[in-house]
Amino acid sequence: MSKKQQVLLALFETCRLRQNYVFDNDMVEAACLQVGFKNKFDVTKLDSETLLPATLREQGFAVIHKGRGQHEFVRGLEQVYHHFEPVPDEVVWLYRKSLLNEYNSSEANILSVANNQRILHHFLFGIDHEFDAVDIADRPKTYFPHRTKADLTYRFGSVEVVLHKIQIEIDLTIEYQGVIGVFEAKNGTPASFSVYQLYHPFLYYHQAKARADMAAKIKEISCIYVTRQKEAGQSVLSMWAYDFADPRDITSIYLKKSRRYRLVGKND
Repeated sequence: MSKKQQVLLALFETCRLRQNYVFDNDMVEAACLQVGFKNKFDVTKLDSETLLPATLREQGFAVIHKGRGQHEFVRGLEQVYHHFEPVPDEVVWLYRKSLLNEYNSSEANILSVANNQRILHHFLFGIDHEFDAVDIADRPKTYFPHRTKADLTYRFGSVEVVLHKIQIEIDLTIEYQGVIGVFEAKNGTPASFSVYQLYHPFLYYHQAKARADMAAKIKEISCIYVTRQKEAGQSVLSMWAYDFADPRDITSIYLKKSRRYRLVGKND
């Protein structure tokens, strides 16, 4: 068991004994000193359920952020983490590999390749309208990862979450005729993901609809998770598009569509 997991267990035991599962950053710091874990800021960063101690997972507990330096152990593992659905549809995508395609295995490179090859546009919009008559070698390459801060208020079921100046990481954003796609990417084949990775960017853009100059322009927001696997020496990009039935409830996530793209070089 890692020291990070030991800290989480120590916090959970403290909360259990006092019958109050809300804890704050001061309690995190105290537990870190007790265990000897040096990075107190990393304790509640739990993008994958596998980072949780097995004891908590077996009991169905996960951690949510409530804002103002507070967190809570909730019995809602299946609401905090969403398991990827099977992807029945696969498209063979012929492409001419350029110099830096798949040069490294970073999440940024995954999205850069998919964007430059217009795969993201095909998945999100159905067809690549902008550059139909332009050779792939002459198409612009774009890279849009960025961080921003925002105030977010929403619900986790019946629990109110109020976040001030929360940092939001957005791997890539694409907009076309009022349809916005926000993307998160990961290498490998994770079984699940933390919903907030998609929800916070979603809510950030959803709140923009409250602005007079944006209200009529934003028609739809899709949240797309992209993974890359290697199969028989070929890259396979799997994509899932999600939305939220209730924009103010993080637990209302639902699948809109999914597809796999098998990248096959034109000279292969």
